[in-house]
Amino acid sequence: MMKIYSNSNAFEYDIQNLVKSFYPQENVRLVYDENEKDTAFSVLFSDDKITFADATNAFSESVAISVNAQRGEVKNILKRLIYKTLSKYLDKELAWGDLSGIRPTKIAMKKLEEGASEEETVNFMKETYLASDEKSRLSVSIASLERKILKPLHYKDGYSLYIGIPFCPTTCMYCSFTSYSIARFSNKVADYLSALEKELSFVSNHFKDKILDTIYIGGGTPTTLSADELERLLSFVCSKFDLSHLIEFTVEAGRADSITLDKLKVLKKYNVTRISVNPQTMNQKTLDIIGRRHTVEDVKRAFYEAREAGHDNINMDIILGLPEEGIDEVRRTVEGIKELGPDSFTVHSLAIKRASRMQEWIDKCGYKTMINTDETMKMAKDCAYDMGMQAYYLYRQKNMAGNFENTGYAKENAYGIYNILIMEEMQTIVACGAGTVTKRVFSDGSAKRCDTHKDVDLYISMIDDMIERKRKLFE
Repeated sequence: MMKIYSNSNAFEYDIQNLVKSFYPQENVRLVYDENEKDTAFSVLFSDDKITFADATNAFSESVAISVNAQRGEVKNILKRLIYKTLSKYLDKELAWGDLSGIRPTKIAMKKLEEGASEEETVNFMKETYLASDEKSRLSVSIASLERKILKPLHYKDGYSLYIGIPFCPTTCMYCSFTSYSIARFSNKVADYLSALEKELSFVSNHFKDKILDTIYIGGGTPTTLSADELERLLSFVCSKFDLSHLIEFTVEAGRADSITLDKLKVLKKYNVTRISVNPQTMNQKTLDIIGRRHTVEDVKRAFYEAREAGHDNINMDIILGLPEEGIDEVRRTVEGIKELGPDSFTVHSLAIKRASRMQEWIDKCGYKTMINTDETMKMAKDCAYDMGMQAYYLYRQKNMAGNFENTGYAKENAYGIYNILIMEEMQTIVACGAGTVTKRVFSDGSAKRCDTHKDVDLYISMIDDMIERKRKLFE
């Protein structure tokens, strides 16, 4: 545990996450009791300056601030101070500079929307956040492409719909999403779908005068539902909602051990336009470690069956930094992906979630068993480019292996539009199902949220309350 003393609880999240970026193997906590002397660093605020120092005061830096400075300005000054001091202290730079938020492309998008040129926006990212030239240009190029991709959407009169299926064959070691074992909860599925249909009925009626732009069915693993259960859900959605303006209909088919040809045919029958077949790795040893009960051959079988069923927009996900994977394992994965030839390709950097079983692995085997490097990131990027794709969306998470990012690559017209929307927060997304979060985006760019119970039993028994939360949000 690394402790940092501060005489103010302002900017706690930003301080904690920026220091964590330099010390990914440590748990970082701010303390405010001046009697606790065993802190690694201190952050002290006064009326006219901020000081950041190590325990011995050998590396102590101060920056003056105006008494009239706005909170955002003070935050940026503070983060640059901490970044420059730690960079000097550790002789280390971070590709993303002092950025600790998850949406760097949103910053670039805002500057472009304000009329800045791409080069001006690149320079802004470098000067304001100390991001590298490479990451600044990546953010700006993606933001520029996103603006073109999102142009057909109806921001004022439209919305997108997320439907959550919180069941999985097993829970992967790295996962902290809401998911329940389908083996244990199979007797709950019918009741869950009934509750979900009630919530969807409210949404279809409440938004009958709005244009539905995209639908995304995620989880969990939606294909843990049987073919008949998928048919029930999709036929209900298609009967209740006006899909005449729908730009994208995605179902995250997900794990190979839940995908069958019958299910893929059901998805095609109801005009699902985009699916995912997500291996995460093409190394059997790693699949066994992370708790995926399928083989590499199962992944290939699921992909080819999807093609056989007529799916022509298939995404595949991989994760870099999985336990005991190095250059050779990543090379094997990207070569396997290239052989299959998906239409889009999402590269995740492993993010360590405290609620996941990954922490147990770290405690037992050490943090260094999760390795992600510039070289492995480049291998994945080169794989995408070799398949004729370009980067179209990007986001970051806390505690990412290598302090990198998650990047979505796609061929032209195979972009995941919902993926961009969830990151850029430019359109209202109505989310139905256990553990989902609805986000209402207002015309001034501000947003309000409401959630549903994560617990399946509570979601089912309190569905009327879940609907009432939505009703109040959209009053």
